[in-house]
Amino acid sequence: QVQLVESGGGLVQPGGSLRLSCTSSENLFNFYAMGWYRQAPGNQRELVAGTISGNTDYADSVKGRFTISRDGAKNTVYLQMNSLKPEDTAVYYCNVKKRFPFQEFWGQGTQVTVSS
Repeated sequence: QVQLVESGGGLVQPGGSLRLSCTSSENLFNFYAMGWYRQAPGNQRELVAGTISGNTDYADSVKGRFTISRDGAKNTVYLQMNSLKPEDTAVYYCNVKKRFPFQEFWGQGTQVTVSS
């Protein structure tokens, strides 16, 4: 069972920045996909940024503002969020995937609130 521990959420003003961290109990090379999702009240969970076998993709709404990165030595995946907007307010979840057999794991979620 993979444990994912998230941190870095909080309250920030519009235009501000936050960096989310997701530390895994396993080496990141064990996963073929890693990503960040978010869920706002009343909405479905959506992919914000993800990397699959080295290829990275972003939701259109965050392109140019958010960046996903990783530090293998720390088994940690980051989400740098700049130019935050009120519509970015949501609970953000870290997700990793293994294959053979397929397994998927989620972090506990961290709240991001963008408000003046």
